[in-house]
Amino acid sequence: MKPVILIPGGEGDADFAYATGFAVETGLYVRFGENDDVLVVTPLEIDRARVQSRASKILDLDEAGYEDHGPFVSYARLAAKILRQRSTEEARVSARLQAGYLDELRATGLAIEVDRELFRIERRQKSEAEAGFIHASQRAAEAAVVEVVSQLAQADIRDGILWLDESPLTSERLYARASLLLGEKGFTCPDMIIAGSPESAMPHFRGEGPIRASAPVIIDVFPSSRKTHYHGDLTRTVVVGDIPDEVRRMHAAVLQGLEAGIESIRTGASGREVHEGVCQVLVDRGYGTTTRGFEGPEGVARMNHTTGHGVGLAVHEEPWLRGPDENVLLEGDVVTVEPGLYLLGFGGVRVEDTGMVTRDGFKNFTSLTRSLDPRDYL
Repeated sequence: MKPVILIPGGEGDADFAYATGFAVETGLYVRFGENDDVLVVTPLEIDRARVQSRASKILDLDEAGYEDHGPFVSYARLAAKILRQRSTEEARVSARLQAGYLDELRATGLAIEVDRELFRIERRQKSEAEAGFIHASQRAAEAAVVEVVSQLAQADIRDGILWLDESPLTSERLYARASLLLGEKGFTCPDMIIAGSPESAMPHFRGEGPIRASAPVIIDVFPSSRKTHYHGDLTRTVVVGDIPDEVRRMHAAVLQGLEAGIESIRTGASGREVHEGVCQVLVDRGYGTTTRGFEGPEGVARMNHTTGHGVGLAVHEEPWLRGPDENVLLEGDVVTVEPGLYLLGFGGVRVEDTGMVTRDGFKNFTSLTRSLDPRDYL
């Protein structure tokens, strides 16, 4: 096999973290074979790398022979130097490598192959240890959701707005409470969603401003561990005050879709069929989707996203629970199941669990209630 060159595009580079066991903003990794690899990092990171990385050889810039030629060029030329020390003129890179590095690697005269399959199966099929890391992140997500919901449950209603401690209860305040709890547990989730309505009808609206009473609040927390870098992913929807009948109907349809999705997941199942089964449930309940063949009637709430996705070092990774591709599920995949319904001007409802694909079905890493009532979380 050709050697592998990895150059991170930032500390969140999942391929780099998977290969090295080490997340870093800048560096270089070259793998010639099993137990024959080299990691190069700055003097700032060398001590941490020697503690955390799995690489068999760890060098700082001077030891590796690094020369500063500016952005993209420096690490590309260093990679070429390391390969040529082993009389090698070709290598593979991740499809996620930044274009600037790819250009400069080729400019050195190396024959570079973009390997779209690099680590794809390895990262999908989680080991027992990786599953444990994700399960721990899911427990942290549950704790964060409970923290948010406990604040909502304590709030008073004044003129249709939630108040707590003599000031309006806002998405920003709830975000701060959840972030503090996650930080104390060793996790982070800077882009979590705490979205009141009607803005929750936009599935990735992060949330801002006061929370309205008697309207759905979508709480979507997908923390990563500061130690292992593996994610969890959890969504719940709650309502403070009187729950509108339409929200109850939407929530019941989403829960039925969630259960249908979970029941259809097992090794060898098709991600497309899982998704279409969930879509059929929503259509049968009088709603719609943006999936072809499952549009439903005009003017109703609809699901405008996939049923789910893989979770690991990236919060969104293979496999995908969607059409039209088959996306056959493998034993050891960790996936979300997250049906939702959204109606502009009204709001949205989404419920999401995360778990592992097994030969016998879906091993759910999620134990939190799915209730609309905040009191049921306490």
